[in-house]
Amino acid sequence: MEFSDFHDLVSKIKNMPLPGEESHNKMAPEVRIQEIDKWKLTKKVPRKAGVISLFYPDLNNQTRLLLILRKTYNGVHSNQVGFPGGKVELPDRNIQETALRETWEEVGVKPQQIQLIKSVTELFIPPSNFMVHPFIGLTTSTPEFVAQPSEVEQIIEVLFSDFMDDRLETSQTLTTSYAQNITVPSFIFNDFIVWGATAMILSEIKDLFKKSIER
Repeated sequence: MEFSDFHDLVSKIKNMPLPGEESHNKMAPEVRIQEIDKWKLTKKVPRKAGVISLFYPDLNNQTRLLLILRKTYNGVHSNQVGFPGGKVELPDRNIQETALRETWEEVGVKPQQIQLIKSVTELFIPPSNFMVHPFIGLTTSTPEFVAQPSEVEQIIEVLFSDFMDDRLETSQTLTTSYAQNITVPSFIFNDFIVWGATAMILSEIKDLFKKSIER
C-alpha cells in the first residue's frame, strides 16, 4: 500500500474502540491465556515497558512496519522478534517517553521524527513480569535505521500488505527458555516467526486496520 493511502487509514483508527483481549487471544498460546488469568488473581505488580509499532514509507513509497530481532542472550526473550522499546527508567516522565527513548536507542529513529497515533491495549507478559504499553507510531520519511549492537541482531522491515495478509498467519511448535514443544499461533514475516506478546499486539493492530478499511 502506498504511504499516502495508508495515511488516510491512520486518520480513521485514531478514535476507533480497541478490540483488546478478543484480538490478543487469536494469537495467544493456550498456556499464555492461562498464565494471564492466574496473574489477574494474584494481583502481582509488574514492571512497565513501552514499545512502538512503527509504520513508515520505504524508498518506493510503500508502507512498511518495523520489527526487530533481538540478540541471543540469557533471558526469556532471547533471539525473538519484537518491537523496538523497553523498560521504564527513572528519567522518563511517562510511558510514551519510554517508548520513544527506547526506540531511538535501539533503532536510531529520533523521538521528534515519530508521531504517536494511538495507544493500544496493554498486555501482561508472564515470563518476564512486564506490563507492556504498546503504541502505534508513524514517521513520514524513510528512516535510516541504526541497530543498537548490544540489543538488536537485525532490523526487519515488513510490507504493510504482508502484515495484512491472513495467509501469513499459521502455527508453530517451539521450544523456548521456559517451555518445551508448545504450539503457538504465529505470523511469518520475511521468513521470521513472530509469536507470543508481539503477535498478540500485532493482532489487535491488524484488526484496527481491517475495520478502518471496511469503513
